[in-house]
Formats: sequence, structure tokens, C-alpha cells
Amino acid sequence: MLAEGIALGWILIVVGAVLLLVEVYEPGFFIAVPATVLIILGILLLLGVDILSSPAGLIVGVVAALGAALITVWFYGRLTPGAEPPRTLSRDSLVGLEGTVVVPVDPETLKGKVRLMSTEWSARSESGEIPAGKRVIVVRSEGVHVVVKEVV
Repeated sequence: MLAEGIALGWILIVVGAVLLLVEVYEPGFFIAVPATVLIILGILLLLGVDILSSPAGLIVGVVAALGAALITVWFYGRLTPGAEPPRTLSRDSLVGLEGTVVVPVDPETLKGKVRLMSTEWSARSESGEIPAGKRVIVVRSEGVHVVVKEVV
């Protein structure tokens, strides 16, 4: 059983290390938690803790795995302090937003473009042509475009 435990310990460590490498190259995939748990369980097996059949070893393994998971989640959260998830503007949340004309807008066509926050939207004006560079406010949203008027 000792040789099998050592072999299984190394297998868990190697699989955990591979998962950590995947996490490094694909951040946000959140594979770090199971990777850390596998590494900790592999180390316990190498140290001779029988986490597979001994009741005491099983308790030690579960406590170590939970501790590793909690510490990994805490550490993972500390890597990006204060970062807010990206916000997607919906058409209902556009009314009242101010932006800048990127491509001139007029009331007849949808060739105009306005930048609202960091996103460009197809736009038409409520009345008259508005040249590029002018500040505008969204008065309504129609499908996938917005209707704007110049901020005076």
C-alpha cells in the first residue's frame, strides 16, 4: 500500500501542477482551486498520510483540502482587488447618457456613430445634422441604434 500511495501522491501532484499551468495560460478559468487541492492531497500521500482508507487520514485529507481551497479562493480574490466586472450597456440603460459623435449623425440615416462610455453605437439625430466631436445626449433607443440630440 505504501508504494501505491507514493505513486498516487506523485500523480496527484503532477495533475495539480498541470492544472496550475493551464490556469496561468488561461486566467479566470478557476482551475487553481482543484489544482491546489490535488497538490496538497498528493503531498499528504507522499508524507505517508493514508487519506484513502484510514478514518483519521480521511479527516486530515478533507480538512487539508478544504483549507487549501479556502486559501486559494482568498488568494485568487486578492489578485484583482477592486476590479469591477465589465458592464454591458443595454438599450434601456442608454437613455440620458452623454457621449461624443464619432461619425456625423443626421435624422435621415443610421450612418452616424456616437461613443457612449467605451462603446460605439449607430445613431441618428432627433433633428438636424450633428458633426463629429460634438457632445450629445441619448433621448431614446430604437432597436440597435440610438436617437440623440446635441448638448447645448
